[in-house]
Amino acid sequence: MAEQTANWDDCLRYAELTDVGMRRATNQDSKRVAIASSQEDWRASGHLFMIADGMGAHAAGELASKLAVDGVPHHYKKYRDLSVPEALQKAVVETNAEVHRRGEANADFHNMGTTASVLVLVPQGALVAHVGDSRIYRLRQDRLEQLTFDHSLVWETRAAGLAQDSELAATIPKNVITRSLGPNAAVAVDIEGPFPVEVGDTFLLCSDGLTGEVPDEELGPILASLPPDEAVQVLVDLANLRGGPDNITVIVVQVVGPRLATDPQLAAPITLGQKADPPSIHPAYWIVLGVSFLAAVTMLVASHPIPALLAALVLLVTLGLIGWRRFGPRRGGVQLSGGRRLGKGPYTSTASPPSREFLDKLASIFRELREAAQERDWDVDWETFDSRGRQAERAAAGGDKSAAVREYARAISSIMDEFRSQNSRKASDSAIDL
Repeated sequence: MAEQTANWDDCLRYAELTDVGMRRATNQDSKRVAIASSQEDWRASGHLFMIADGMGAHAAGELASKLAVDGVPHHYKKYRDLSVPEALQKAVVETNAEVHRRGEANADFHNMGTTASVLVLVPQGALVAHVGDSRIYRLRQDRLEQLTFDHSLVWETRAAGLAQDSELAATIPKNVITRSLGPNAAVAVDIEGPFPVEVGDTFLLCSDGLTGEVPDEELGPILASLPPDEAVQVLVDLANLRGGPDNITVIVVQVVGPRLATDPQLAAPITLGQKADPPSIHPAYWIVLGVSFLAAVTMLVASHPIPALLAALVLLVTLGLIGWRRFGPRRGGVQLSGGRRLGKGPYTSTASPPSREFLDKLASIFRELREAAQERDWDVDWETFDSRGRQAERAAAGGDKSAAVREYARAISSIMDEFRSQNSRKASDSAIDL
């Protein structure tokens, strides 16, 4: 779990967790959290959260994802003279080149690749850089929105209008991705946002090890009902209880105070193509300036007032041009204001209030875990476990579905804590598929 940064405790909560899953021997996922060290740092670069899901034989996928989460934040910080979207885009492109070079240099790492999903919170809002099928969501009140487009064969086919037939759509492999960092020398990067941030917004970054097992209809209620440190654990537990066929990585970010909320009156709009440093002055300007000054003085001393006046005019015009280039307005490019933003997200929107069907699923998992734990004679705090189950039932009966989700989730995670402690058993033998 991540330690909270003291400077941001009044407005930011986050938690991160990665798990190998139930069927994999190694974890090829990587993650990174880079919290701004000061208010000035936040205004310039914001808070950065990133996940990467590696692909490749041997240790190639693990290396690719590690290079990605190391490279993108590093390069992003280098480009503070650019706008945030441009800095993110350059950071991902440069990191792709590095991953590609490493893959080409070693036959064992040839064609290695990784997804890359980056969330940055800045005064203007939330911005996203994305390649692959790892996802970034935003939960706001009762809606869960997917801010990223899956670069997968399923989504690309659907977007092209070629998967309208349900039978045809069912034949498309779900695990084939169409874009990733590393395999090719060049990569196309999706940049989304800025999405205005409100107090109460919760963001979820996750690899497909989670979304392959836990649908959007369940993600929303869990994020809405639990604090980030509990939510990440419950989400991983649910994915593992359903087989855990892949690595699972989750980051949950929650805005809890107004300091991180977007205020258009205080935050200047993002301007694409604007340089922070003034343009350099071409040497020709200085030459003309010097020559005209000498000519004006010489003509004046020689009692030639008209040529002296012309030379002085050239001098003044040159000084004006130098001043304009040095101190004049440098704004240009495209301004992201008035609701204008990059990308086409959100791409999905799902109602997040917990349904009766989801509560029934949690109740079923609760009962089956209890039976499994008793059969295996696990050392469980049954009093607390059963108390949470009763509280969940009472909350559901009283119409407080969020409280029911919360109590069932906490009971399930308490059992899974005991399951994780059974180190002597192999995961494949101990897996509980629900």
